[in-house]
Amino acid sequence: MTDLTNLGIAAIRDGVRAGDFTAVEVAEGFIAKVAAAKPLNAFLVETPEHALAAARAADAARAAGEALKPLAGVPIGMKDLFCTKGVATTAASHILEGFVPTYESTVSQNLWDAGAGMLGKLNMDQVAMGSSNETSAFGNVISPWRRSDGGNAALAPGGSSGGSSSAVAARLCPGATGTDTGGSIRQPAAFTGISGIKPTYGRCSRWGTIAFASSLDQAGPMAADVRDCAIMLEAMAGFDAKDATSLQLDVPQWEAGLSADLTGKRVGIPKEYRVDGMPAEIEALWQQGIAWLKDAGATIVDVSLPHTKYALPAYYIIAPAEASSNLARYDGVRYGLRDLPAQGSGERAGLQDMYAATRADGFGAEVKRRIMIGAYVLSAGFYDAYYTQAQKVRTLIARDFERAWDVCDVLLTPTAPSAAFALGEKSADPIAMYLNDVFTVPSSLAGLPAMSVPGGLDAAGLPLGLQIIGRPLDEQGVLNAGLAIEQRAGFGARPEAWW
Repeated sequence: MTDLTNLGIAAIRDGVRAGDFTAVEVAEGFIAKVAAAKPLNAFLVETPEHALAAARAADAARAAGEALKPLAGVPIGMKDLFCTKGVATTAASHILEGFVPTYESTVSQNLWDAGAGMLGKLNMDQVAMGSSNETSAFGNVISPWRRSDGGNAALAPGGSSGGSSSAVAARLCPGATGTDTGGSIRQPAAFTGISGIKPTYGRCSRWGTIAFASSLDQAGPMAADVRDCAIMLEAMAGFDAKDATSLQLDVPQWEAGLSADLTGKRVGIPKEYRVDGMPAEIEALWQQGIAWLKDAGATIVDVSLPHTKYALPAYYIIAPAEASSNLARYDGVRYGLRDLPAQGSGERAGLQDMYAATRADGFGAEVKRRIMIGAYVLSAGFYDAYYTQAQKVRTLIARDFERAWDVCDVLLTPTAPSAAFALGEKSADPIAMYLNDVFTVPSSLAGLPAMSVPGGLDAAGLPLGLQIIGRPLDEQGVLNAGLAIEQRAGFGARPEAWW
């Protein structure tokens, strides 16, 4: 029998429905792979019983002649940012160590309701802050890829959804949830040669998802290909009355609407995305992507997004500001870590001492850095100078996109300014790390749907991704352009198992 763990979401779903194999066989195969791949450190918690229970339910339903649920027989990985009832949820931070939610996030509940099972909770950058998965309190996630030019350095899987990208690329799960605040689905997808889509802000509920920056955070799927992303997104999305930012709209049938024929579509090429120092291989892939979309029937037009150069600094004001507010709730009083500082003879620790000790021990260096930046830009003397100005820039960036839609339907850009780098290569320089988000942040600030699909390999044999950005609510247009690239790129490279 074919190794079932090489199959994607669509193939597993269809195979279980047809009786080609059982859901339990699928689950057992992935459970064994997860257990054998501990050197990648992709999973923080393994939940084989959850995956097996969902698989048994799918097999029982088929045996009884009942209609199967959309994701029946499909086991997935769940990023540790989503609260899962009865299963530890830490956001990869010591501050939430020991926290076991008594409730289920809306996104995870939607997936369970669709028949999916959970293989475990996936490692990530701490509280979703990072671009390399080196800020996790529980150790770095390692990419399953290695350079083909003789270098054997451990590579970053991207971040913050690095556990998700590593697990999908290594075929430890056919799909995984991610979250994207400034590129945390798309950049890791590009680094590991998989697909990932950030839908329009509000498509997926944020309820039960540990917050980083509330006006930016958005859940989305990561999978081997575009079709699998469409299938998974259909299950994840939907209106949620518990989330005030949730869009009260029906979920489109994105899988049924997939088409690689782009006849009549206009693809914009923003000139501002040609940045200094961008590798020639990235530029070459971008030009190849343009040729692929032309071949699919699209018309190529040049566009300008003049405020793009201000997106990164604006993001690194707005996101830390929101983070400093959101993370104030982690104080050692109600849940998670509680530390009391050592006191001298006869002294007693006060409430402020407990707050300080808990937060000092519970948060990592990058989280503390962003909290301090956020507190600074929100302070009375600097609120107008920094935060207010950044919000004005955000409006101008959104307006640039609105004007672009007058002349094009989607935009094509590189996903990241480089291929995956070695762990430790950029972590000492926060600015160098932040620059990883230069191509993904603008669409996040505007709340637009955007997707990364793999387009090829660099000279060292590492994946490179192309990004498609769409109009608000036009996930279908983004998926279709991604499918057109996917079919023409024929990307089939897989990392060789070394773990």
